[in-house]
Amino acid sequence: MKILVCISHVPDTTSKINFTDENSRFDTQGVQFVINPNDEFGLTRAMWFKDKQGATVHVVNVGGPETEPTLRKALAIGADEAIRVNTFAKDGFFVAKQLAHVVKDGNYDLVLGGRESIDYNGGMVPGMISKLTGFNFINTCISLEVEGSNAIAAREIDGGKEIISTTLPLIVGGQKGIVQEADLRIPNMRGIMQARSKPLKVIEPVDSNSEINMDSFTKPDAKGSVKLVDNVNDLVELLHNEAKVI
Repeated sequence: MKILVCISHVPDTTSKINFTDENSRFDTQGVQFVINPNDEFGLTRAMWFKDKQGATVHVVNVGGPETEPTLRKALAIGADEAIRVNTFAKDGFFVAKQLAHVVKDGNYDLVLGGRESIDYNGGMVPGMISKLTGFNFINTCISLEVEGSNAIAAREIDGGKEIISTTLPLIVGGQKGIVQEADLRIPNMRGIMQARSKPLKVIEPVDSNSEINMDSFTKPDAKGSVKLVDNVNDLVELLHNEAKVI
């Protein structure tokens, strides 16, 4: 089985976010970048297929040279090869077009990605890749088993989960549950050293129009001040007379 894992290069959630050029561009100065958590769950599941079933695992990212440390981390975790599409990730459709081209060109059986990235939270790319490639598609996946060309998956739905039987080739938008946080792999020294010699292929983007123009970004409004009380009577009085909720 040949697996492709889509990797987003995203800011760590503890990073302080700022914008430049009249709030039209994200300021990357001083920001720590990581593998998108939902993608890392997918990568960890791919490594399970590699260990148990002898699968070949490639990782891919759409981005500039600054994303290569994130790809190298994926190689250190155990992926066999990395691919970087040498272009700025303009919007979800543009990214999906680039990834769909890689999928078709590489003859992959299974494509794993996160249900969404934690930077823009668009949640569009896996479904778009499915449409562009004609592959079967399962989103919000919390369990995945593959035997031969058959797959059984569970996906999260409102109030429960849905069990799905399908066939390869398959696109999966994964999340926590496809593996647990305790299963995530931390690169060890041997993996880091091996990653230096593993192939990281840079390819040029295919022609594709960007469907979205970013005009500006704004931060959420600052939280209002709070008033601390140390007894129930004062709390009840404030809720009644000031907040007027009781």
